[in-house]
Amino acid sequence: MTVSPEERARLTAVGKRGAAIRWERERAKRLPAPPYAEPFLTFLDVTGRGGPSRAVWRVFWKAADGLPLEPDELTVYRLHTGRTTAPTIPARECWLPAGRRGGKSENMVTRATWRAIATDWHALLSQGEVGVIPLVAADRDQARNSLAYLKGLTKHATVAPYVVRVLKDAVEFRTGAVVKVATASWRSTRGYTMLDAILEECAFYAVEGSANPDEEILGAIRPALLTVPGARLYGISSPYARRGILWKAYEKHWGRDDSDVLVFSADTLSLNPTVNAAEIARAFEDDPQAAGSEYGRDGLVAFRLDVEAFLSVEAVEATVNRERPLELPPSSELRYVAFTDPSGGSQDSWTLAIAHREGERVILDCTRETRPPFSPEQVTGELAKVLKSYRVTHVVGDRYAGEFPRELFRGQGIEYRPADKTKSDYYRELLPVVNGGRCELPPDARLKGQLVGLERRVARGGKDSIDHAPGAKDDLANAVAGALVQALEGKAVPLVAGVPIVGASRWDGSRFVEGGQNPATISAMDFPTRRGRFDW
Repeated sequence: MTVSPEERARLTAVGKRGAAIRWERERAKRLPAPPYAEPFLTFLDVTGRGGPSRAVWRVFWKAADGLPLEPDELTVYRLHTGRTTAPTIPARECWLPAGRRGGKSENMVTRATWRAIATDWHALLSQGEVGVIPLVAADRDQARNSLAYLKGLTKHATVAPYVVRVLKDAVEFRTGAVVKVATASWRSTRGYTMLDAILEECAFYAVEGSANPDEEILGAIRPALLTVPGARLYGISSPYARRGILWKAYEKHWGRDDSDVLVFSADTLSLNPTVNAAEIARAFEDDPQAAGSEYGRDGLVAFRLDVEAFLSVEAVEATVNRERPLELPPSSELRYVAFTDPSGGSQDSWTLAIAHREGERVILDCTRETRPPFSPEQVTGELAKVLKSYRVTHVVGDRYAGEFPRELFRGQGIEYRPADKTKSDYYRELLPVVNGGRCELPPDARLKGQLVGLERRVARGGKDSIDHAPGAKDDLANAVAGALVQALEGKAVPLVAGVPIVGASRWDGSRFVEGGQNPATISAMDFPTRRGRFDW
């Protein structure tokens, strides 16, 4: 089709006008907007987050902002804070142990949005500086939930005029504020100027390689709030064990009239009376400890008494030898044992640990972890090569894994023997070994984090079980516990530090060969590594 010069000129002019209009619209969206002038309680009503079913939430927000309480509200306040005197000034920090399905995420996202649009942040921040309100979620599912609330709220008629653009994990506002959703990580929370910060489900933060992720995240956030007037930290979560930042805030500030840190404990039915009360009652019949933490009753929630840390940070750290490499080379003078925690390749890691005994101590020589997704056949072949390099002809593994690992290892010339103990049994026998300093661990942050993250739970029958915390992992710790306990049960091999062993392995530049220095005296600099581990 031939277009005449006149028609081409007309179309060009139309295109330029359209581009100019689009550019003007984008420019207008980025221009500062007069901030939202109404108080937060009004914003709750306007956006449909108010009403009689949210009366306790209204008391919480009035207490947080130091607003006067009505006589009936003061009664509610006293129940949920353990305090007697109504607050007269805004709280510096707010911590809310609260029951599940009580509307925690909805309220926090609403507060973050109001905070973003209720102030002209351009006037308070330096030129080019961006004010961020992070919603730090415990995991990706929680982050997606909060992000859905946030993006839904941007479509409300009151909020939409303030929106510059909606990004994958954040919303930019014309006031100069950004509300950003992130998963728990101290790295992702550093480097910002924060207008407020919200720690969602902070009793369940779990970060691989970190023994105390909640403390690290809190330490990264507090300095970012210092330069912004009225910036506040919110920690909100269903309670769990009696440790961590939520428990510490509760223990220090609950019931303290003289504290400027508000701790407000509320059960599910107080925050959301529309929840099925009969279902909560059945939960208490099944497991009172869990239900008291998950939902609560009589206005309050409880931290669990049946859950406690299994290994202390100090005890685990005392067993770590930071002068050695992550993995020790095999020696023909030593007898090794191995334990594996198999996985189908879709969710959990497949792990392997190899250890040996020296006198009354056990040494962790080698670990392997393959994270999903992966092919079990390929992983088995790789692990078999590692086992054979340590002259290990059989490996013990989880007896609940079924027949598939036995068949896969048999095809590689390795015998797979189901463990005669449960995971809790191995952990239980590992406890005195760690506490007594009778084992040596490599400087592996991921392993340390998993060991310190183990929890002891007391079942209703009185027998305790040891496992990872909700949302955490223990695949590597499980294999290591199995290997160390097996090694301790085996025959000891004397090894004198600094004395060469005839027939010991040495690195020749491409592989380990017979003859060389005692592995106990070799430093990390003597061996080539890949990503901090030996590449066999």
